[in-house]
Amino acid sequence: MSTSSLDLARPHARGRPFRPAALLPRAALARLVSPLVLLAVWQLAASTGLLPERLLAAPTKIAATGLDLLRDGTLTSAIAVSVQRAGLGFLFGAVAGVGLAVVAGLSRVGEHALDPPLQMLRALPLFGLIPLFILWFGIGETPKVALVALGVAFPLYLNTFAGIRGVDGRLAEVAEVLDLSRTALVRHVVLPGALPQALVGLRQSLGVAWLALIVAEQVNADAGLGFMINNAREFLRTDVVVLGLVVYAALGLLTDAVVRLLERRALTWRTGFPV
Repeated sequence: MSTSSLDLARPHARGRPFRPAALLPRAALARLVSPLVLLAVWQLAASTGLLPERLLAAPTKIAATGLDLLRDGTLTSAIAVSVQRAGLGFLFGAVAGVGLAVVAGLSRVGEHALDPPLQMLRALPLFGLIPLFILWFGIGETPKVALVALGVAFPLYLNTFAGIRGVDGRLAEVAEVLDLSRTALVRHVVLPGALPQALVGLRQSLGVAWLALIVAEQVNADAGLGFMINNAREFLRTDVVVLGLVVYAALGLLTDAVVRLLERRALTWRTGFPV
């Protein structure tokens, strides 16, 4: 068999279908067609007056506004404040969610003690807690961070708990044969086995974090993207409102992409359906 034949056969031997490199950019470009068409229709409707600016500003107007706010530092300052809030809320929520899941997942006593109240709290409407948070924590940064943390904690708890309980029991039998301590069992068997499900929870919790932040920043905020959007609403600046929403979406997509990259790196040992 020739070298070229071997090269063509090798991807199939690894269990992955052969994809010519030239086809990948074409597929990526194909996915851009519908968004570009929507932008063109949006711009055309705004330019011809079919879509009044008081309802929705044109894409070119939004882009120009974004550049202006970047130049004067308004947008970068708002992004920095919002990212700080989201980061703090995510940190507290992740520590609480994963810690509670480990305790409940590794112990029946922990499960009976923690899971019922957590399931009851999970059933409460997250944004309905805002008045209580304001009464408890005031109108500063604490209620905003607490709302994000609460939204983050539950997806991580549920998925990490399910991942721990979903670990194959035969692996524990192997660990017992190898005379592993409980700490070694958790470190080398339970946590790696629960990692795929925990990463799913991580992606979900990041999405919830940005949703919670959008609402939290509408309440008595004096800085951040939500404050910028709220001020723009008062003056009917739809260009600023849409710009703020686009930035929220971009930050959400960026954090999701980071987790997906982490997932690919952390789960290289796992063989799944070839893509």
